Amino acid sequence: MTRRELMQAVGLAAAGATAAARAAEKKVRIGIVGGRFGATFQWHLDPDCEVVAVCDIDPQRLKRLQEVYRCPNAYRNYREMLRHPGMNAVGVFTPAPLHAWMSIEAMKAGKHVISAVPAGLTVEELERQLETVKKTGLKYMMAETSYYMPEIITCREWAREGRFGTIFYSEAEYHHEGLISLMFDDRGLPTWRHGFPPMLYPTHCTGMVVPVTGERLVEVQAIGWGDGHEVLATNAYRNPFWNTTGFFKTSGGHSSRISVFWHVAAGGVERAQFYGSQLSYLMARPEGSPNTVIRIGKEGQMGLDSAGYPVGKVEIEAFRQPDHFEKLPEPMRVKTGHGNSHTFLTHEFVRAIVEDRHPAVDIWEAIAYTLPGIVAHQSALRGGEPMKIRDYGRAPA
Repeated sequence: MTRRELMQAVGLAAAGATAAARAAEKKVRIGIVGGRFGATFQWHLDPDCEVVAVCDIDPQRLKRLQEVYRCPNAYRNYREMLRHPGMNAVGVFTPAPLHAWMSIEAMKAGKHVISAVPAGLTVEELERQLETVKKTGLKYMMAETSYYMPEIITCREWAREGRFGTIFYSEAEYHHEGLISLMFDDRGLPTWRHGFPPMLYPTHCTGMVVPVTGERLVEVQAIGWGDGHEVLATNAYRNPFWNTTGFFKTSGGHSSRISVFWHVAAGGVERAQFYGSQLSYLMARPEGSPNTVIRIGKEGQMGLDSAGYPVGKVEIEAFRQPDHFEKLPEPMRVKTGHGNSHTFLTHEFVRAIVEDRHPAVDIWEAIAYTLPGIVAHQSALRGGEPMKIRDYGRAPA
């Protein structure tokens, strides 16, 4: 080997080592807190991610986290986990009242954050998180499963392509009968879900409507219903409602209805409907109707209704919904909860860190999904008073 060839070889080796070091720097080394929901993600399947620490106050849930993610580093104290060497990200999957505080503490400790929904329970919590993101420059993502349901992936793509025409009306509903069983622990003591206001958990609905329409929810009039049950009379939230429906105005001047029900004679569902000037998409109902696409027929096609009046023809068809797994690395193409959304959430958070960009559901989007429910609950408490919803903008380019 000549001196020149030797120097070239050394240079290539050095460049390779530098590239490897940079790749190692960007690798996501995440700590997971919360052994119930937190154990249902696929961090260990993403090629750019490693679970380096897990945390839960309950020994059984902590053991489950260790087994799922094959992680030997277990903590029962959150602050101690935040000091784990080399960890650069945290997944917060704890009770809802802890999300904002834990997310802020993680960012203050220099960690990127993905948090279960909702992002916060008050306007003040949301604003503190926004300021922390701005101050630290770290990534924040809200793990809203509805954003990555296959139907919503399809509708987001169709909206970008203009297939709907104008979406002038949308609606979404989250119905979950039976939650009272989770409002008490094994000792009969109230949990954080005891009397939790339905509209403080709006994101399974807003996380469909906002990203598909591309519009913010800017005004609401909401009506709540409760029956005086002891849970509604004794909860710490002073919430009198099992169910709440909000009638929203969007930033585009359009309408949207969103309902969150904890006590209802209906099948459990997270679904939406989008009505457009050219195409509409109706998600499947638990009562049996399939995902349905409706298109306006060709110009001039007319028929008669049952009363003999002329009516424009429409094409109605059951839609065979793709799973969109081709968008994921092959090891992550596995079925998960919430409409197979978990792998998409996992991968998006990891890619946002590796690519140094804001994730899809960043803090600005998280506020746009969460705040409308907070304001809707206040409207319902005031008997349906119309209320404005502040728009905090979008992530800087």
